[in-house]
Order: sequence, then structure tokens, then C-alpha cells
Amino acid sequence: MSMETAIQEKTWAVLGATTRTDKFGYKIFKHLVNKGYTVYPVNPNITSIDGVPCYPSLQDLPVVPTVVDFVVPEKVGLEALDSCKALGVKTVWLQPGADKPAVVKKATDLGLEVIQDCVLIQI
Repeated sequence: MSMETAIQEKTWAVLGATTRTDKFGYKIFKHLVNKGYTVYPVNPNITSIDGVPCYPSLQDLPVVPTVVDFVVPEKVGLEALDSCKALGVKTVWLQPGADKPAVVKKATDLGLEVIQDCVLIQI
């Protein structure tokens, strides 16, 4: 899936979404919501963001998102890739900082489509 195709998909999860408004996990979540996307925030440490339920893991989501946006440290990202593969997620969008070489390599090895860019700039 190309970046252009991924942008057309409207069901996303933001892995590492947060209530902290100064963090990219919040800014990306709000940006996608404001652009009309259906967005599922994922963070095991919080229950909701601006009234939207937040899920502890990708496995807990009520649907399988088309794109999962990663805003997490390398260790969390590496673990989440296995969940993406198991759930049938096809595309992972790795934000700057989440796109460590080990994460990119594992995602590619799992056969996932990898996009490395900043959602805030592209959407």
C-alpha cells in the first residue's frame, strides 16, 4: 500500500496515543479525528482520550484497523508488530522516532507494508 492509498483508508489505530496534549501521540490522534478518520487510540495506561475509549492493546480493538500508526519506543513497536501480523493489519505507519531500523526490518520481514513519515505533514 502506498502512502497515498494509506491516506485514503479511514480506519486507523494510533499506538501510543496519549492524553498529554504536548505529545505527538495526542497530536496525531486529534489530527486524524479532525480530518474525519475513525481512530482507535491504543495505550494500556489510559482509558479514554477526549471522551473516546482508549484500548489497552491492538487485540482489544472492536475492529481490525487498516493502518496502525506507531508513536511508541522500539521495544513496544517490536512487540506490536506481531499483533499487527496476527490480526491481519496490512500497513504500519512509523512516525519519526518509532521507525528504528529493527522495527522497520521486523515489519518488512513479517510482510507488512511500511510507511515512514509524519502523519501530521502528510494528512
